[in-house]
Amino acid sequence: MSAGRTLATARRVLRQLVHDRRTVALLLLVPLFLLTLLRYVFDDDPRLFDRVGASLLGIFPLITLFLVTSVATLRERGSGTLERLMAMPLGKGDLIAGYALAFGAFALLQAALATAVAVGPLGLDIAGSPWLLLVMAELTALLGIAIGLFVSAFASSEFQAVQFMPAVIIPQILLCGLFAPRASMQPVLENLSDILPMSYSVDAMTGVLNGTGVPDHFTRDVLVVLGFALGFLALGAVTLRRRTP
Repeated sequence: MSAGRTLATARRVLRQLVHDRRTVALLLLVPLFLLTLLRYVFDDDPRLFDRVGASLLGIFPLITLFLVTSVATLRERGSGTLERLMAMPLGKGDLIAGYALAFGAFALLQAALATAVAVGPLGLDIAGSPWLLLVMAELTALLGIAIGLFVSAFASSEFQAVQFMPAVIIPQILLCGLFAPRASMQPVLENLSDILPMSYSVDAMTGVLNGTGVPDHFTRDVLVVLGFALGFLALGAVTLRRRTP
């Protein structure tokens, strides 16, 4: 890998994103809209919004970035851009890392906006530090980028990439402890949730919601989510194909 080629790829992707106003709106505004909608759905029970809203600060960005990165990669492969880039002295790792940097910059902005709006105007009441919430939201968004880049290798069209979401993302949402404590699930489901990265993201955000200071296991949760994100990025580089068959 080369730092220069990785940064050049990141700049190219960022230029494309900036000129695509609809995608920018999807990335930045949709999580804010969904959080606002959720706040007023639970208007009579703010405590329920506090419990669910903190976890969704990571889940909403993960979903939007999973969709955008998987579709963007397939679009480049389908248009032949990826094949032309790979004909140059550009490694697969450079390309995947460049994508992760570019979308990661948007993820940082997205997570900061969502956290600021949730803690500010929407009145999300957390006992811990909003900065810890922001760190985990950003890492969860990075996880969505990494999974999106990885699964795009197995899709032959943008439509197929979207279809991966019910298979890859929704089971994690159901088992992460958002709807019911993981300890109350059937043992097989609890064990399955223990190996899914979103469970650690929700655990960390719940810890920030309920306790002051750095929650117990927060460092472990950060390392697990970061490790999964880096692992999926490495798998994405290994499985990256130049063109769709």
